[in-house]
This record gives sequence, structure tokens and C-alpha cells, in this order.
Amino acid sequence: MDNTFHPMRKQERALADARAMELLRTGEYGYLSLGTGVNGYAYGIPISFAYDSNENALYFHCATEGQKLEHLRRNAHVSFCVVGKTEVLPEKFSTKYESAIAFGRVEIASTDDEKRRALRLLVEKYSPQYTVPGEAYMEKSLERVVAFKIVVEHISGKGRI
Repeated sequence: MDNTFHPMRKQERALADARAMELLRTGEYGYLSLGTGVNGYAYGIPISFAYDSNENALYFHCATEGQKLEHLRRNAHVSFCVVGKTEVLPEKFSTKYESAIAFGRVEIASTDDEKRRALRLLVEKYSPQYTVPGEAYMEKSLERVVAFKIVVEHISGKGRI
């Protein structure tokens, strides 16, 4: 394990890497956490995303300006959290849950082909039955979006199942 990351305190709750990666693949949305901005506050936001297990990378997009883009240009180190199934156990004052956190560096797509790849993965995940109109929509939107790739450097999964 990389010494950059703290070991999990409750090792008995650790999920296998394969299950953590499965949560990244199947999660509906996740929370992107960015470093502190000029105002001194950290910035975390829910986003739609796609995970490519062949590249061990996450993809997402945003508008060509805004706070998220400013943060990412200032600091490329991010974490990304996906929460899977949860169930509150009121009588035990606890919760069943599973989650995965990926840590990595963000790369901004520098070519239209890289943007298309990211957007295509999002269409395949969220609108698989609409890939043809998705291609047309993607081409129409290409100049209005910035696409990103998070190269996963470390992943940690935890659960109480």
C-alpha cells in the first residue's frame, strides 16, 4: 500500500479492491472533492461520471467556466467518493453501507478526440439505448464542455454489510 494514504482504522470493514471498483463502475453519481480554493474552503460536489476499468480512470465533464474548473486548474489532486447500498438500522443506532473512495490526479482533455471518449463513456453509462442520438448531441456540445479524466492512484472501499 502507498504510504501516502492512511490505513483503514477498521480493517474488518475493508472491501476488496474488486468490489470498490465495481462500486465505481455501477454508482449512479459520486462526490468529487477538490482542494481548498482562494476563499480557504474545500469544495465538494456531486457529479455524474463513468469509470473505465481498462484504464482505471474516471471521466466527467463540466462547462467551460466555473468554480469546479478553477479548482481543478489550481490543484489536480482530487478524491472521488461513491456510496452504494445503504440501510439505516435504527434499533442498532447504525447503518449498513458500502462505499469506495478513489484518489487521483485530474487530466483535462486536450483534444476533441479525448473529449469524445469521455462523453461517449457517459452516454454509454447513462443512455445506452440512445447512443446514436447521443453521438449527435455530443458533437453539438463539444465546444461547450470541458472533459476530464481522473487517473486513479489509490482506491479504498469500506462497508458494513
